Amino acid sequence: MTATIDTPVSGAPAGPERETFDSFDPANGDVVGTHPVHSREDVEAAVHRAHDAFGWWGSLSFDERADHLLTWRSVMTRRIAQLADLVHRETGKPHGDATLEIGIAIDHIAWAAKHAEKVLGLRKVSSGLVMANQAAHVEYKPLGVVGVIGPWNYPVFTPVGSIAYALAAGNTVVFKPSEYTPGVGRWLADTFAEVVGGRPVLQVVTGFGETGNALCTARIGKLAFTGSGRTGRKVMAACAENLTPVIIEAGGKDSLIVDEDADVDAAAEAALWGSMSNAGQTCIGTERVYVHEKRFDEFVAEITRQARGLRAAPDGQLGPATMPSQLDVIRSHVQDAVDKGADVVLGGPDAIGERFVQPTILTNVPEDSTEITEETFGPTVAINPVKDMDEAIARTNATPYGLAGAVFSKARGVEIARQVRSGMTSVNSVIAFAAVPSLPFGGVGESGFGRIHGPDGLREFTYAKAITRQKFKPALALTTFARDAVTEGRLVALLNVLHGGRKTLRP
Repeated sequence: MTATIDTPVSGAPAGPERETFDSFDPANGDVVGTHPVHSREDVEAAVHRAHDAFGWWGSLSFDERADHLLTWRSVMTRRIAQLADLVHRETGKPHGDATLEIGIAIDHIAWAAKHAEKVLGLRKVSSGLVMANQAAHVEYKPLGVVGVIGPWNYPVFTPVGSIAYALAAGNTVVFKPSEYTPGVGRWLADTFAEVVGGRPVLQVVTGFGETGNALCTARIGKLAFTGSGRTGRKVMAACAENLTPVIIEAGGKDSLIVDEDADVDAAAEAALWGSMSNAGQTCIGTERVYVHEKRFDEFVAEITRQARGLRAAPDGQLGPATMPSQLDVIRSHVQDAVDKGADVVLGGPDAIGERFVQPTILTNVPEDSTEITEETFGPTVAINPVKDMDEAIARTNATPYGLAGAVFSKARGVEIARQVRSGMTSVNSVIAFAAVPSLPFGGVGESGFGRIHGPDGLREFTYAKAITRQKFKPALALTTFARDAVTEGRLVALLNVLHGGRKTLRP
């Protein structure tokens, strides 16, 4: 730790000397940037400014907010190389992967900006026959200030999935990025400040767990968190102090299922990308593969052939482990699988170095090994044969996680996908759902709850406001002490007409 002067919350006035921390390039240990450790008082001050800014941002029309968000999108697009280089330096991922991540995030910003009014704006709904004298409307109102705690593995795509949708809904945002990628968080807030005249609509606070805890207990309307299940539980406990609702995205142990009629070459390519891209540090990535026994040998041979060209190195297709402590987790999972009898096809325990992990493929991995039961978050994949798709589905669902997955099948892909207990599944592709802005993103079980992206993601950052307006006096005066037995009898007769007959499926 060092000390620095005038390193304020992004968008805030300069403050006194304070404690700082460095972010590092995980590929070589070089310092990328120095950032303040924001205190509880700093966080509360940022939230206070966000409440003040909400008075302006929340009063804008959907079109006016969209103009600002689309301008931000354009700024990000024009400076994509600059941002990608920063992502590369703070996470270690290749420039191309960083650019892909940012590109998908840009598309989400545009979708949220353009669709917020249609999803959230005031609209008329049916009043029903009993209340036919009432005009009924519903709209979705912003919560005020939203807190976002983001991860390090996708430091643009993942938090923007909350930030852009919360902003489009009319909220202001205080964002706490991971301590491994604070520079990316500051870049996002600073560029947004450019398009809103410096107003603190999106602010960044940096630091460690104490800073995140302060955001959880501050006066915010909702908290969106992405990270480990262990930290997610702490976030929920802290937010419970003020009954602050939360969105939790807490990782997964996703599988890819390969049916007997699948295109094996395509399935192997997808499994390799899903398990190895971003050095395996993908919550929706592939960690398990279940292959129909009739195609198992063919699949293993093909994915191994494709994997032999991959290399984790500063100039390779795979970057380093961004969080050094994850190396011990990866090592323990691989070793546990080998100790319990798994076959090493590629890589293995010796493939785990001080910064980089070489691609590792294991087969016939015992289902009780940690390589199957716990999130590994490294460039490893466990491949097991199954006798049929019922067994593949059963093994896939035999986990407390339920985030995402993939199915490769020519005839039964969607049928199989619908039986997988997860929030998202791709058929004959991998991770495709993340790039479709209109689809909700999130999991079930220990993978968390709540949704970002799509209409569900916009509504997550609002509350529903119901309004009725009497158009004319009711035929049946029900909400009055002057109601008599005749009126009550007519109500019962009407209810019998409407609901006393056989069940109908159409409204």
